[in-house]
Amino acid sequence: MSPTRTRPLAALLVVCLGTLAAPLDSAVNIAFPRITDAFGLPQSGIRWVIISYVLTYASLTLVFGKLGDLVGYRRVFLWGLVVSAAGFGVISVATEFAALLGGRVLQGVGAALTWSCAPALATSLYPESERTRVLGFYSAAIAIGSALGPLAGGLLVERFGWPVVFWARLPLVGLAMSLAWLIPVDSPRGGGRAIDWTGALLLVGWLTAFLLAAARPDIPHGQEIAIGLVIAGCVMFALFLVHETRHPEPIIRPQLFRDLAFLVLNVASILVNLAGFAVMLLVPYHLATTAGLGAGLGGLVLASNASGVVVGSWLAGRMTERFGTVGIAVAGGALSVAGLALVGLWDLATPAAAMAATLVLQGVGLGLFQVAYADRVLATLPQADRGVAGSLTLVTRTIGIVGAAAGLSALSRHFVEASLPTHGADAVLVGFQSTFLMVSAGLAGGLAAVVVGMLLYRIAGVRAP
Repeated sequence: MSPTRTRPLAALLVVCLGTLAAPLDSAVNIAFPRITDAFGLPQSGIRWVIISYVLTYASLTLVFGKLGDLVGYRRVFLWGLVVSAAGFGVISVATEFAALLGGRVLQGVGAALTWSCAPALATSLYPESERTRVLGFYSAAIAIGSALGPLAGGLLVERFGWPVVFWARLPLVGLAMSLAWLIPVDSPRGGGRAIDWTGALLLVGWLTAFLLAAARPDIPHGQEIAIGLVIAGCVMFALFLVHETRHPEPIIRPQLFRDLAFLVLNVASILVNLAGFAVMLLVPYHLATTAGLGAGLGGLVLASNASGVVVGSWLAGRMTERFGTVGIAVAGGALSVAGLALVGLWDLATPAAAMAATLVLQGVGLGLFQVAYADRVLATLPQADRGVAGSLTLVTRTIGIVGAAAGLSALSRHFVEASLPTHGADAVLVGFQSTFLMVSAGLAGGLAAVVVGMLLYRIAGVRAP
């Protein structure tokens, strides 16, 4: 490999290395029982470990993406590594639950800083003609981190206790910081532009209100608080739209969403990620209880889903130029629907290998869609707003995941309870099957509506981005 190709590849590997600390947070789920025991919490208390982290990075990502557009992606990325390291350190020595939550907020700020600018930083290392391949490589690296989290976390927690899922990532962040000199310094694109702090505050406000309402925290008067949060979120969202339309340098331009093709593509991302998260949310319980698989075999079966995402991301990076982003996104959505439907056909006789193959299929579809979607968003927004573009892809994915966490567990419980009178002991399996068949049907219907809408508007002469 020539020296001119080696240096960008080394820089890309450092970007992926620094970003891995965020997807490796999947290891924390394994430590949930130990954390609740260590702090004497009820099982419902663990929700705050999730909420404090997810709400922080989800609400700040677009703001930090815009900040990267103005002051430079490398600078914001390195700030993220420093703040992430501080968060891991605080949590590792926490003796009070409040300190742990404070560390999780710090960790969320760090994740927002790194994730918001990582796609823009990665694609800036190569010519624009190679953007899709770089995104495929980057997405595959993130999927590998998500797959390794539960596998490595389970082994480490048994030996070192729950703090290991946090302090074990400190060397990773430290290594990325020590190799940061390999990432070329990018010139700030601000050109004297100042960040829209009013828009940033409104954006953080309405995103936080909506996501917190969707998470439905288990607290006194939770339903009334959730309704109040929705109302407050609607008010701040309306003010945000008015402000951003009038501001000369908005966080994100509302006019983008007047283009139906761009709007429905983002809606499709929310739907695909909402449906796809059913695998990580519900399949682990099926594998451990109904299927009766041990922790080791169950972990391998579940990890096959992330392996599929790796393959799908790699394929998308090489196939998009030939088939186009829309074609790859549609194919990814279709494979995801097929995979989820096949999960809905699992029964007590389904072997582990067949379950793994099904999860690989769904993962390939998810990987294809995510890379094609990210490539389309980055191609639509100007290069000067590439940090915002990369952040938008993370925000739509997070909205889907939060929606799944809020709704799919309730849907599964509904099907189980409805099946009890007629299926008795098999009600849990029937509820699991019904949930996945419903999710796959809903995703198929939603994506079909998206495709038909785009076709109708193209026929009518509306230009797609």
